[in-house]
Amino acid sequence: MREVHLNLDQDSYSITIGQGILGNLGQRIVPKTKSDKVTVVADEFVSERYGDIVLKSLRDFEFDVQVIQVPSGEENKSLAWFSKIHDTLINHHMDRSSTLIALGGGVIGDLSGFVAATFMRGISWIQVPTTLLAQVDASVGGKTAINHPKGKNMMGAFHQPSLVLIDVDTLHSLAERDVGSGLVEIIKHGVIMDEPLFSLIEKNLTKILRLVPEIVIEIIAKSCANKAYVVENDEKERGLRSTLNYGHTFAHALEVLTDYNTFRHGEAVAVGMNCAAQLSVNLGILDPSELNRQNTLLQNAGLPIQIPRIQPENFLEAMYFDKKIDHGKLKLILIERLGKVTMRTEIPDNEVLAAIEKCTAN
Repeated sequence: MREVHLNLDQDSYSITIGQGILGNLGQRIVPKTKSDKVTVVADEFVSERYGDIVLKSLRDFEFDVQVIQVPSGEENKSLAWFSKIHDTLINHHMDRSSTLIALGGGVIGDLSGFVAATFMRGISWIQVPTTLLAQVDASVGGKTAINHPKGKNMMGAFHQPSLVLIDVDTLHSLAERDVGSGLVEIIKHGVIMDEPLFSLIEKNLTKILRLVPEIVIEIIAKSCANKAYVVENDEKERGLRSTLNYGHTFAHALEVLTDYNTFRHGEAVAVGMNCAAQLSVNLGILDPSELNRQNTLLQNAGLPIQIPRIQPENFLEAMYFDKKIDHGKLKLILIERLGKVTMRTEIPDNEVLAAIEKCTAN
């Protein structure tokens, strides 16, 4: 069992990583709840697999609990489901002392967190992420959001959870593709700020993909510690936290242009990392060998790195709908070497187009 602490002025919380956590969920959340009224928002697949365990654990500690099942898929991180969940909370007589639990992947965490941020102007919520991607990314840091047809995460709020509980046993229910998709965010943390973590993944990739608990718990804990450090120093993304967006402006454009149904989020980020690194090479700030090292690890993890056949001009246009646009200019995170990044806002469109073209499949 490993524990990481995220220390903020008003919203500090712990992140616990280990095995067998779902079975004693009730006991673990007691200190973080103000009343017995709890609603679990769960991915329908996760609910079918783990719902009984979670419900028994909560009811053993006399929680008055209901479950809202949300269909799997990024398309359900929507205004429609946001409204449906609010309706259910009202009908269940949830109040400001009640607690929301997010049980599932990043979609469930983002959606539930935004509901928690807005229901009665904010209620407590707990993250119980069940995918590798959510465990190292969406569950830590308090970013919550839903999508808009024009762009990803366009409507949202910063609303920190009161607790994050990561049970690595849930990873065994994932398809290989989803394990790789989650591993991208850990690799990203290595690229932007922690070269030793990147090397650790390189050396232990086979064990990681086989989900050997000891190494998986170690890399999740290191990744969460990295993100906690960033959030502690820049909770509202005024500077340092922007570095976590490495590859994401490209990735979000790819997801929008493929209607969120071709790439897993992590897969899109892998493609975006290739684009950002290629742009870094083109601008002369990154040695090509570092690009090759990054892309080799991504590909060895079974991840795509190329954009499908999309017109580069259309891709660039989609990037300008990203919420990270700054005064009408792209704000991109580029790399100088593994473990060190830089932020650029004055990159000519023709340079970005050249990188997109280089990373597009023939």
